[in-house]
Amino acid sequence: MAYYFKEASHTFGEYLLVPGYSSEKCIPANVSLETPLVKFRKGEEPKIKLNVPMTSAIMQAVSNDTMAIALAKEGGISFIYGSQSIEDQATMVSRVKNYKSGFVSSDSNIMPSTTLGEVLALKAKTGHSTMAVTEDGTPTGKLVGIVTSRDYRVSRMSMDTKVETFMTPFNKLIYADADTTTLSMANDLIWQHKLNMLPLVDKNQRLRYMVFRKDYTDNKEHALELTDNNKRYLVGAGINTRDYAERVPALLKAGADVLCIDSSEGFSEWQRMTLKYIHENFGEDVKVGAGNVVDKDGFRFLAEAGADFVKVGIGGGSICITRETKGIGRGQATALIDVVEARDEYYKETGIYIPVCSDGGIVHDYHMTLALAMGADFLMLGRYFSRFDESPTNKVRINGTYLKEYWGEGSNRARNWQRYDLGGDKKLSFEEGVDSYVPYAGPLHDNVMLTLSKMRSTMCNCGALNIKEFQDKAKLTLVSATSIVEGGSHDVILKDKFRGND
Repeated sequence: MAYYFKEASHTFGEYLLVPGYSSEKCIPANVSLETPLVKFRKGEEPKIKLNVPMTSAIMQAVSNDTMAIALAKEGGISFIYGSQSIEDQATMVSRVKNYKSGFVSSDSNIMPSTTLGEVLALKAKTGHSTMAVTEDGTPTGKLVGIVTSRDYRVSRMSMDTKVETFMTPFNKLIYADADTTTLSMANDLIWQHKLNMLPLVDKNQRLRYMVFRKDYTDNKEHALELTDNNKRYLVGAGINTRDYAERVPALLKAGADVLCIDSSEGFSEWQRMTLKYIHENFGEDVKVGAGNVVDKDGFRFLAEAGADFVKVGIGGGSICITRETKGIGRGQATALIDVVEARDEYYKETGIYIPVCSDGGIVHDYHMTLALAMGADFLMLGRYFSRFDESPTNKVRINGTYLKEYWGEGSNRARNWQRYDLGGDKKLSFEEGVDSYVPYAGPLHDNVMLTLSKMRSTMCNCGALNIKEFQDKAKLTLVSATSIVEGGSHDVILKDKFRGND
Protein backbone atom coordinates (compact mmCIF):
# COMPACT_ATOMS: atom_id res chain seq x y z
CA MET A 1 0.00 0.00 0.00
CA ALA A 2 1.24 3.49 -0.86
CA TYR A 3 2.45 5.74 1.94
CA TYR A 4 0.28 8.79 2.59
CA PHE A 5 1.59 11.91 4.32
CA LYS A 6 -0.98 12.86 6.92
CA GLU A 7 -0.67 16.62 6.48
CA ALA A 8 -1.19 18.67 3.34
CA SER A 9 1.96 20.30 1.98
CA HIS A 10 2.15 24.08 2.19
CA THR A 11 3.84 26.92 0.36
CA PHE A 12 5.61 29.98 1.78
CA GLY A 13 2.57 32.12 1.00
CA GLU A 14 0.59 30.21 3.64
CA TYR A 15 2.83 31.26 6.52
CA LEU A 16 3.57 34.43 8.48
CA LEU A 17 6.16 35.23 11.13
CA VAL A 18 4.96 36.33 14.55
CA PRO A 19 7.12 39.14 16.01
CA GLY A 20 9.23 38.54 19.11
CA TYR A 21 10.91 40.80 21.65
CA SER A 22 13.39 43.24 20.08
CA SER A 23 16.13 44.64 22.29
CA GLU A 24 17.83 47.99 21.73
CA LYS A 25 20.54 46.11 19.79
CA CYS A 26 18.04 44.88 17.21
CA ILE A 27 18.66 47.37 14.44
CA PRO A 28 19.28 46.31 10.81
CA ALA A 29 22.86 47.65 10.82
CA ASN A 30 23.76 45.06 13.49
CA VAL A 31 22.36 42.07 11.60
CA SER A 32 24.83 39.56 10.11
CA LEU A 33 23.64 37.43 7.19
CA GLU A 34 26.73 35.21 7.13
CA THR A 35 25.85 31.55 6.61
CA PRO A 36 27.63 28.25 5.84
CA LEU A 37 27.67 27.01 2.25
CA VAL A 38 29.27 23.59 2.80
CA LYS A 39 29.29 20.98 5.55
CA PHE A 40 31.51 21.11 8.61
CA ARG A 41 32.10 19.23 11.84
CA LYS A 42 30.93 20.47 15.21
CA GLY A 43 33.47 22.88 16.65
CA GLU A 44 35.00 23.61 13.24
CA GLU A 45 34.40 26.32 10.66
CA PRO A 46 33.01 25.56 7.17
CA LYS A 47 35.52 25.82 4.33
CA ILE A 48 33.19 28.24 2.52
CA LYS A 49 30.75 30.75 3.98
CA LEU A 50 28.44 33.17 2.25
CA ASN A 51 28.16 36.76 3.43
CA VAL A 52 24.54 36.87 2.28
CA PRO A 53 22.29 33.78 1.96
CA MET A 54 21.82 34.03 -1.80
CA THR A 55 22.96 31.85 -4.70
CA SER A 56 21.86 32.13 -8.32
CA ALA A 57 20.28 29.15 -10.02
CA ILE A 58 22.09 26.76 -12.35
CA MET A 59 20.27 28.03 -15.44
CA GLN A 60 21.13 29.32 -18.90
CA ALA A 61 18.87 32.31 -18.32
CA VAL A 62 20.45 33.23 -15.00
CA SER A 63 24.02 32.29 -14.15
CA ASN A 64 26.89 33.23 -16.43
CA ASP A 65 30.18 34.94 -15.53
CA THR A 66 28.62 38.42 -15.52
CA MET A 67 26.03 37.34 -12.96
CA ALA A 68 28.69 35.52 -10.93
CA ILE A 69 30.85 38.63 -10.60
CA ALA A 70 27.90 40.87 -9.74
CA LEU A 71 26.57 38.51 -7.07
CA ALA A 72 30.00 37.86 -5.54
CA LYS A 73 30.34 41.63 -5.10
CA GLU A 74 27.23 41.54 -2.91
CA GLY A 75 28.40 38.55 -0.85
CA GLY A 76 26.60 35.66 -2.59
CA ILE A 77 27.69 33.07 -5.13
CA SER A 78 26.57 31.93 -8.58
CA PHE A 79 26.59 28.40 -9.92
CA ILE A 80 27.44 28.79 -13.60
CA TYR A 81 25.15 26.66 -15.70
CA GLY A 82 26.40 23.31 -16.98
CA SER A 83 24.07 22.89 -19.96
CA GLN A 84 26.82 24.08 -22.29
CA SER A 85 30.10 22.65 -23.51
CA ILE A 86 32.75 21.85 -20.90
CA GLU A 87 35.10 24.32 -22.55
CA ASP A 88 32.60 27.18 -22.50
CA GLN A 89 31.62 26.58 -18.88
CA ALA A 90 35.27 26.40 -17.79
CA THR A 91 35.95 29.64 -19.66
CA MET A 92 33.16 31.38 -17.73
CA VAL A 93 34.55 30.10 -14.44
CA SER A 94 38.02 31.28 -15.42
CA ARG A 95 36.72 34.76 -16.26
CA VAL A 96 35.30 35.11 -12.77
CA LYS A 97 38.47 33.87 -11.06
CA ASN A 98 40.69 36.12 -13.19
CA TYR A 99 38.51 39.18 -12.70
CA LYS A 100 40.01 41.82 -10.46
CA SER A 101 37.65 44.12 -8.64
CA GLY A 102 37.76 47.33 -10.62
CA PHE A 103 39.77 45.70 -13.42
CA VAL A 104 37.36 44.99 -16.26
CA SER A 105 37.99 42.66 -19.17
CA SER A 106 37.09 44.36 -22.42
CA ASP A 107 33.92 42.93 -23.97
CA SER A 108 33.30 45.53 -26.70
CA ASN A 109 36.21 45.11 -29.08
CA ILE A 110 36.74 46.26 -32.65
CA MET A 111 39.48 46.24 -35.28
CA PRO A 112 41.03 49.19 -37.15
CA SER A 113 39.05 48.09 -40.23
CA THR A 114 35.71 48.19 -38.38
CA THR A 115 33.36 50.79 -39.84
CA LEU A 116 31.49 53.55 -38.02
CA GLY A 117 28.24 51.80 -38.85
CA GLU A 118 29.49 48.64 -37.11
CA VAL A 119 30.62 50.70 -34.11
CA LEU A 120 27.14 52.20 -33.74
CA ALA A 121 25.54 48.76 -34.06
CA LEU A 122 27.81 47.37 -31.34
CA LYS A 123 27.08 50.36 -29.10
CA ALA A 124 23.34 49.82 -29.55
CA LYS A 125 23.73 46.13 -28.65
CA THR A 126 25.98 46.49 -25.59
CA GLY A 127 25.36 50.04 -24.41
CA HIS A 128 29.13 50.58 -24.24
CA SER A 129 30.44 53.83 -25.71
CA THR A 130 34.11 53.07 -24.99
CA MET A 131 35.59 50.39 -27.25
CA ALA A 132 39.07 48.94 -27.39
CA VAL A 133 40.64 48.74 -30.86
CA THR A 134 42.90 45.69 -31.08
CA GLU A 135 44.75 44.34 -34.08
CA ASP A 136 42.61 41.21 -34.27
CA GLY A 137 39.46 42.52 -32.56
CA THR A 138 39.87 40.19 -29.56
CA PRO A 139 39.65 41.25 -25.89
CA THR A 140 43.35 40.49 -25.33
CA GLY A 141 44.80 41.47 -28.71
CA LYS A 142 47.47 44.10 -29.27
CA LEU A 143 45.94 47.44 -28.32
CA VAL A 144 46.22 49.98 -31.15
CA GLY A 145 43.67 52.57 -30.04
CA ILE A 146 40.46 53.49 -28.24
CA VAL A 147 37.16 54.76 -29.62
CA THR A 148 34.66 56.76 -27.56
CA SER A 149 31.58 58.72 -28.59
CA ARG A 150 33.74 61.86 -28.60
CA ASP A 151 35.78 60.53 -31.52
CA TYR A 152 33.06 60.69 -34.18
CA ARG A 153 30.15 62.82 -35.35
CA VAL A 154 27.42 60.69 -36.86
CA SER A 155 25.82 63.60 -38.75
CA ARG A 156 29.05 64.46 -40.59
CA MET A 157 30.67 61.09 -41.22
CA SER A 158 29.95 58.24 -43.57
CA MET A 159 28.89 54.94 -42.05
CA ASP A 160 31.69 53.33 -44.08
CA THR A 161 34.39 55.37 -42.35
CA LYS A 162 36.96 53.05 -40.83
CA VAL A 163 37.88 53.19 -37.15
CA GLU A 164 41.58 53.67 -37.89
CA THR A 165 40.84 57.14 -39.28
CA PHE A 166 39.11 58.53 -36.17
CA MET A 167 40.24 56.44 -33.17
CA THR A 168 42.61 57.79 -30.53
CA PRO A 169 45.81 55.90 -31.42
CA PHE A 170 47.88 54.03 -28.86
CA ASN A 171 50.75 56.55 -28.93
CA LYS A 172 48.37 59.24 -27.68
CA LEU A 173 46.84 57.12 -24.91
CA ILE A 174 47.72 57.18 -21.23
CA TYR A 175 48.03 53.58 -20.14
CA ALA A 176 49.57 51.48 -17.36
CA ASP A 177 51.40 48.18 -16.91
CA ALA A 178 48.99 45.34 -16.21
CA ASP A 179 51.43 43.34 -14.09
CA THR A 180 52.51 46.03 -11.64
CA THR A 181 49.62 48.50 -11.43
CA THR A 182 47.32 48.18 -8.42
CA LEU A 183 43.74 49.45 -8.39
CA SER A 184 44.78 52.33 -6.15
CA MET A 185 47.54 53.31 -8.59
CA ALA A 186 45.15 53.06 -11.54
CA ASN A 187 42.61 55.30 -9.82
CA ASP A 188 45.34 57.85 -9.04
CA LEU A 189 46.27 57.99 -12.75
CA ILE A 190 42.62 58.39 -13.72
CA TRP A 191 42.16 61.36 -11.40
CA GLN A 192 45.56 62.87 -12.20
CA HIS A 193 44.97 62.88 -15.97
CA LYS A 194 41.19 63.42 -15.80
CA LEU A 195 40.48 60.17 -17.65
CA ASN A 196 37.25 58.25 -17.95
CA MET A 197 39.11 55.00 -18.61
CA LEU A 198 42.66 53.67 -18.18
CA PRO A 199 43.79 50.68 -20.27
CA LEU A 200 46.24 48.22 -18.73
CA VAL A 201 48.54 46.39 -21.15
CA ASP A 202 51.32 43.82 -20.83
CA LYS A 203 54.89 44.17 -22.08
CA ASN A 204 53.79 43.14 -25.59
CA GLN A 205 51.10 45.86 -25.69
CA ARG A 206 48.36 43.28 -25.40
CA LEU A 207 45.24 44.54 -23.62
CA ARG A 208 44.58 42.92 -20.24
CA TYR A 209 42.16 45.18 -18.37
CA MET A 210 40.34 48.49 -18.40
CA VAL A 211 39.74 50.59 -15.27
CA PHE A 212 36.85 53.06 -15.42
CA ARG A 213 36.38 56.22 -13.39
CA LYS A 214 32.75 55.29 -12.69
CA ASP A 215 33.87 52.07 -10.95
CA TYR A 216 35.80 53.93 -8.26
CA THR A 217 32.74 54.65 -6.13
CA ASP A 218 31.30 51.25 -7.07
CA ASN A 219 34.22 49.48 -5.39
CA LYS A 220 33.57 51.36 -2.15
CA GLU A 221 30.00 50.05 -1.97
CA HIS A 222 30.76 46.33 -1.74
CA ALA A 223 31.89 45.72 1.82
CA LEU A 224 30.50 42.16 1.79
CA GLU A 225 32.12 40.93 -1.43
CA LEU A 226 32.86 37.19 -1.38
CA THR A 227 36.51 36.42 -2.14
CA ASP A 228 39.06 33.65 -1.60
CA ASN A 229 42.45 33.97 0.10
CA ASN A 230 43.88 35.54 -3.05
CA LYS A 231 41.16 38.20 -3.18
CA ARG A 232 39.51 36.53 -6.18
CA TYR A 233 35.74 36.23 -6.35
CA LEU A 234 34.23 32.88 -5.38
CA VAL A 235 32.28 31.05 -8.06
CA GLY A 236 30.39 27.78 -8.28
CA ALA A 237 29.58 25.53 -11.22
CA GLY A 238 26.79 23.11 -12.05
CA ILE A 239 27.57 19.53 -13.13
CA ASN A 240 25.46 16.59 -14.25
CA THR A 241 25.50 12.84 -13.62
CA ARG A 242 26.67 11.92 -17.12
CA ASP A 243 29.93 13.66 -18.07
CA TYR A 244 31.30 14.48 -14.61
CA ALA A 245 34.53 12.55 -15.23
CA GLU A 246 35.44 15.03 -17.99
CA ARG A 247 33.66 18.15 -16.72
CA VAL A 248 34.84 18.22 -13.10
CA PRO A 249 38.61 18.32 -13.74
CA ALA A 250 38.15 21.10 -16.30
CA LEU A 251 36.09 23.16 -13.87
CA LEU A 252 38.54 22.64 -11.02
CA LYS A 253 41.44 23.61 -13.27
CA ALA A 254 39.54 26.79 -14.19
CA GLY A 255 39.26 27.59 -10.49
CA ALA A 256 35.71 26.61 -9.47
CA ASP A 257 35.38 26.91 -5.68
CA VAL A 258 32.35 24.64 -5.29
CA LEU A 259 30.29 22.32 -7.50
CA CYS A 260 26.64 21.35 -7.47
CA ILE A 261 24.91 18.44 -9.15
CA ASP A 262 22.09 19.94 -11.20
CA SER A 263 19.15 17.56 -11.24
CA SER A 264 15.40 17.80 -10.96
CA GLU A 265 15.38 14.87 -8.51
CA GLY A 266 18.36 13.92 -6.36
CA PHE A 267 17.23 10.77 -4.55
CA SER A 268 19.00 8.53 -7.07
CA GLU A 269 21.92 6.18 -7.47
CA TRP A 270 23.25 8.47 -10.21
CA GLN A 271 23.95 11.16 -7.64
CA ARG A 272 25.59 8.72 -5.24
CA MET A 273 27.89 7.53 -8.02
CA THR A 274 28.78 11.10 -8.98
CA LEU A 275 29.59 12.13 -5.41
CA LYS A 276 31.64 9.00 -4.80
CA TYR A 277 33.67 9.47 -7.99
CA ILE A 278 34.47 13.10 -7.26
CA HIS A 279 35.50 12.59 -3.64
CA GLU A 280 37.55 9.47 -4.42
CA ASN A 281 39.38 11.08 -7.33
CA PHE A 282 39.71 14.70 -6.21
CA GLY A 283 39.54 14.49 -2.43
CA GLU A 284 37.20 15.72 0.27
CA ASP A 285 38.40 19.30 -0.17
CA VAL A 286 36.42 19.50 -3.42
CA LYS A 287 32.98 20.57 -2.24
CA VAL A 288 29.90 19.25 -4.07
CA GLY A 289 26.26 20.03 -3.35
CA ALA A 290 23.51 17.63 -4.40
CA GLY A 291 19.72 17.47 -4.79
CA ASN A 292 16.94 18.15 -5.21
CA VAL A 293 14.95 16.32 -2.53
CA VAL A 294 11.73 17.03 -0.64
CA ASP A 295 11.70 14.71 2.38
CA LYS A 296 13.82 13.23 5.17
CA ASP A 297 14.65 10.06 3.27
CA GLY A 298 16.06 12.05 0.36
CA PHE A 299 18.21 14.16 2.67
CA ARG A 300 19.57 11.16 4.56
CA PHE A 301 20.44 9.42 1.31
CA LEU A 302 22.46 12.38 -0.01
CA ALA A 303 24.07 13.05 3.37
CA GLU A 304 25.37 9.49 3.54
CA ALA A 305 26.44 9.67 -0.11
CA GLY A 306 28.78 12.57 0.74
CA ALA A 307 26.90 15.73 -0.26
CA ASP A 308 28.43 18.95 1.06
CA PHE A 309 25.05 20.70 0.99
CA VAL A 310 21.58 19.54 0.00
CA LYS A 311 19.10 21.38 -2.20
CA VAL A 312 15.39 21.19 -1.42
CA GLY A 313 12.58 21.68 -3.91
CA ILE A 314 10.82 19.88 -6.75
CA GLY A 315 8.35 21.63 -8.99
CA GLY A 316 8.19 24.94 -7.12
CA GLY A 317 10.11 27.09 -9.61
CA SER A 318 8.15 29.70 -11.54
CA ILE A 319 9.11 28.14 -14.89
CA CYS A 320 8.93 24.51 -13.70
CA ILE A 321 6.03 22.26 -14.73
CA THR A 322 7.32 18.99 -13.25
CA ARG A 323 4.32 18.71 -10.95
CA GLU A 324 1.99 19.44 -13.84
CA THR A 325 3.55 16.91 -16.22
CA LYS A 326 4.60 14.16 -13.81
CA GLY A 327 2.62 14.68 -10.61
CA ILE A 328 5.83 14.74 -8.56
CA GLY A 329 6.80 17.30 -5.93
CA ARG A 330 5.81 18.81 -2.64
CA GLY A 331 4.83 22.23 -1.32
CA GLN A 332 8.11 24.07 -0.78
CA ALA A 333 7.55 25.17 2.81
CA THR A 334 6.58 21.68 3.99
CA ALA A 335 9.45 20.07 2.08
CA LEU A 336 11.93 22.50 3.63
CA ILE A 337 10.63 22.02 7.18
CA ASP A 338 10.85 18.23 6.79
CA VAL A 339 14.40 18.26 5.38
CA VAL A 340 15.65 20.76 7.98
CA GLU A 341 14.40 18.43 10.71
CA ALA A 342 16.39 15.61 9.08
CA ARG A 343 19.47 17.85 8.91
CA ASP A 344 19.25 18.62 12.62
CA GLU A 345 18.78 14.93 13.47
CA TYR A 346 21.81 14.02 11.36
CA TYR A 347 23.87 16.70 13.10
CA LYS A 348 22.96 15.36 16.55
CA GLU A 349 23.86 11.82 15.48
CA THR A 350 27.12 12.53 13.66
CA GLY A 351 28.35 15.99 14.64
CA ILE A 352 28.36 16.90 10.93
CA TYR A 353 26.29 19.89 9.85
CA ILE A 354 25.12 19.76 6.25
CA PRO A 355 23.68 23.10 5.05
CA VAL A 356 20.28 23.09 3.39
CA CYS A 357 19.52 25.20 0.33
CA SER A 358 15.91 26.14 -0.41
CA ASP A 359 15.47 26.08 -4.19
CA GLY A 360 12.19 27.32 -5.68
CA GLY A 361 8.86 28.59 -4.45
CA ILE A 362 10.05 32.16 -3.84
CA VAL A 363 7.52 34.68 -5.14
CA HIS A 364 7.94 37.67 -2.80
CA ASP A 365 10.98 38.95 -0.91
CA TYR A 366 9.46 37.96 2.42
CA HIS A 367 9.35 34.34 1.26
CA MET A 368 13.15 34.36 1.43
CA THR A 369 13.02 35.42 5.07
CA LEU A 370 10.42 32.76 5.81
CA ALA A 371 12.66 30.11 4.23
CA LEU A 372 15.54 31.16 6.49
CA ALA A 373 13.25 31.11 9.53
CA MET A 374 12.19 27.58 8.62
CA GLY A 375 15.81 26.47 8.70
CA ALA A 376 17.28 27.03 5.26
CA ASP A 377 20.93 28.07 5.42
CA PHE A 378 20.75 29.78 2.05
CA LEU A 379 18.54 30.17 -1.00
CA MET A 380 18.91 29.38 -4.69
CA LEU A 381 17.06 31.90 -6.85
CA GLY A 382 16.25 31.82 -10.56
CA ARG A 383 13.39 34.15 -11.45
CA TYR A 384 14.59 36.71 -8.90
CA PHE A 385 18.00 37.14 -10.57
CA SER A 386 16.75 36.68 -14.15
CA ARG A 387 15.07 40.12 -13.96
CA PHE A 388 18.30 42.07 -13.56
CA ASP A 389 20.70 43.74 -16.01
CA GLU A 390 23.39 41.19 -15.19
CA SER A 391 21.43 38.12 -16.29
CA PRO A 392 22.50 36.79 -19.71
CA THR A 393 19.11 37.13 -21.42
CA ASN A 394 17.74 39.77 -23.76
CA LYS A 395 15.76 42.77 -22.55
CA VAL A 396 12.75 43.31 -24.78
CA ARG A 397 9.96 45.87 -24.92
CA ILE A 398 6.43 44.54 -25.32
CA ASN A 399 3.38 46.82 -25.24
CA GLY A 400 5.45 49.58 -23.69
CA THR A 401 6.82 47.42 -20.88
CA TYR A 402 10.40 46.17 -20.58
CA LEU A 403 10.76 42.46 -19.93
CA LYS A 404 13.59 39.92 -19.70
CA GLU A 405 13.50 36.49 -21.30
CA TYR A 406 13.45 33.59 -18.86
CA TRP A 407 13.26 29.89 -19.63
CA GLY A 408 13.54 26.65 -17.69
CA GLU A 409 16.28 24.07 -18.08
CA GLY A 410 13.56 21.53 -18.86
CA SER A 411 12.15 23.62 -21.71
CA ASN A 412 12.66 22.91 -25.38
CA ARG A 413 14.80 26.04 -25.55
CA ALA A 414 17.36 24.79 -23.03
CA ARG A 415 17.17 21.11 -23.97
CA ASN A 416 19.02 20.21 -20.77
CA TRP A 417 18.23 16.50 -20.88
CA GLN A 418 21.03 15.71 -18.41
CA ARG A 419 19.15 17.50 -15.64
CA TYR A 420 16.25 15.06 -16.04
CA ASP A 421 18.40 12.03 -16.77
CA LEU A 422 17.11 8.67 -15.56
CA GLY A 423 19.71 6.60 -17.38
CA GLY A 424 17.81 6.31 -20.66
CA ASP A 425 18.23 7.88 -24.07
CA LYS A 426 20.22 11.09 -24.33
CA LYS A 427 17.26 13.30 -25.11
CA LEU A 428 14.52 15.40 -23.55
CA SER A 429 11.42 13.29 -24.11
CA PHE A 430 8.98 15.91 -22.86
CA GLU A 431 9.14 19.39 -21.38
CA GLU A 432 9.35 20.04 -17.64
CA GLY A 433 9.88 23.79 -18.03
CA VAL A 434 8.47 26.72 -19.98
CA ASP A 435 9.83 29.64 -22.04
CA SER A 436 8.63 32.96 -20.63
CA TYR A 437 9.23 36.61 -19.76
CA VAL A 438 9.71 38.30 -16.39
CA PRO A 439 9.37 42.03 -15.61
CA TYR A 440 12.69 43.84 -16.05
CA ALA A 441 13.87 45.16 -12.68
CA GLY A 442 17.14 47.03 -13.33
CA PRO A 443 20.57 46.54 -11.73
CA LEU A 444 21.28 43.66 -9.37
CA HIS A 445 22.95 45.80 -6.71
CA ASP A 446 19.96 48.07 -6.08
CA ASN A 447 17.48 45.21 -5.94
CA VAL A 448 19.58 42.94 -3.72
CA MET A 449 20.21 45.80 -1.30
CA LEU A 450 16.45 46.38 -1.01
CA THR A 451 15.75 42.67 -0.46
CA LEU A 452 18.45 42.32 2.18
CA SER A 453 17.17 45.45 3.91
CA LYS A 454 13.74 43.83 4.24
CA MET A 455 15.37 40.62 5.49
CA ARG A 456 17.39 42.39 8.19
CA SER A 457 14.38 44.43 9.30
CA THR A 458 12.20 41.33 9.68
CA MET A 459 14.91 39.55 11.65
CA CYS A 460 15.03 42.53 14.03
CA ASN A 461 11.26 42.28 14.45
CA CYS A 462 11.84 38.73 15.63
CA GLY A 463 14.66 39.73 17.99
CA ALA A 464 17.47 38.11 15.98
CA LEU A 465 20.85 39.47 14.87
CA ASN A 466 22.05 36.49 12.83
CA ILE A 467 20.51 33.62 10.88
CA LYS A 468 21.13 30.93 13.52
CA GLU A 469 19.52 33.10 16.21
CA PHE A 470 16.65 33.83 13.83
CA GLN A 471 15.99 30.13 13.30
CA ASP A 472 16.04 29.50 17.05
CA LYS A 473 13.71 32.38 17.91
CA ALA A 474 11.34 32.44 14.93
CA LYS A 475 7.65 31.80 15.54
CA LEU A 476 5.60 30.88 12.46
CA THR A 477 1.88 30.58 11.96
CA LEU A 478 -0.19 29.11 9.16
CA VAL A 479 -2.72 31.56 7.76
CA SER A 480 -6.16 31.07 6.28
CA ALA A 481 -7.22 32.21 2.83
CA THR A 482 -9.07 35.10 4.45
CA SER A 483 -5.94 36.12 6.37
CA ILE A 484 -3.98 36.23 3.12
CA VAL A 485 -6.54 38.67 1.67
CA GLU A 486 -6.41 40.74 4.85
CA GLY A 487 -2.63 40.99 4.56
CA GLY A 488 -2.74 43.11 1.40
CA SER A 489 -4.40 46.45 0.79
CA HIS A 490 -8.16 46.02 0.95
CA ASP A 491 -11.39 47.99 1.22
CA VAL A 492 -9.76 51.09 -0.27
CA ILE A 493 -9.50 52.57 -3.76
CA LEU A 494 -5.86 52.86 -4.76
CA LYS A 495 -4.77 56.16 -6.25
CA ASP A 496 -3.10 54.27 -9.11
CA LYS A 497 -6.58 53.58 -10.47
CA PHE A 498 -7.01 57.27 -11.26
CA ARG A 499 -3.58 58.16 -12.62
CA GLY A 500 -4.69 57.64 -16.17
CA ASN A 501 -7.11 60.57 -15.76
CA ASP A 502 -4.54 63.10 -14.53
